[in-house]
Amino acid sequence: MELDVAAIPVNQRYNLMIGSIVPRPIAVVGTCDAEGRPNLAPYSFFMGCGTEPMTLVISVANPPGGEGEKDTLRNAKPVAEGGTGEFTVSVATEENILRVVACAEPIPHGESEFELAGLTPVAGTAVRAPRPAESPVTFECRTMQVVRMAPGKPGGGNLLVGQVVRVHVADGLANERMHVDADRLRAVGRMGGLDYCRTAERAEIPAGRPSLTHALRWIRP
Repeated sequence: MELDVAAIPVNQRYNLMIGSIVPRPIAVVGTCDAEGRPNLAPYSFFMGCGTEPMTLVISVANPPGGEGEKDTLRNAKPVAEGGTGEFTVSVATEENILRVVACAEPIPHGESEFELAGLTPVAGTAVRAPRPAESPVTFECRTMQVVRMAPGKPGGGNLLVGQVVRVHVADGLANERMHVDADRLRAVGRMGGLDYCRTAERAEIPAGRPSLTHALRWIRP
């Protein structure tokens, strides 16, 4: 099957992407508006994109219908564009995933997803944006820019680029070289539809040509 993207409806493009680009890490994004009211939302179109400066990118889609902005983008966009210029990104884990997914509930602007999901908001130390205390890793970010891919169109993405200025890591989770213990982190990934996955089953594979003769062994803690 070969597909002409222009002939595929936007909602079906979405289905194809989320079913093929798997598993995806989940960004649990905390923001606050100018009045300090907190917002928390999960996003799986998300990645780390550099270490100097340490940078994260989240794609925040336009609301249904295309007009306006989701609260995350409205709050986190640069100050010059009317936002606070700050946000946090926390990790979704087996322990908090049900409450994280609950934060996808559409509620009126100004109401708190933290309260809805029973998560504890903690103010950042370098930014005002809150983070959930229940996540073992959080990156505090200052917004560098927003790249709007298709303003006003349904399905249009907006790339929220943030420079990490502070990181919170649970005690004992990372060693002195900042290697994170995956067994203790127990991160959860996003698949297609309503499916999620655990990261407990892993394999260590050497990079490059040695991988071709490597005896693959999956580790099941």
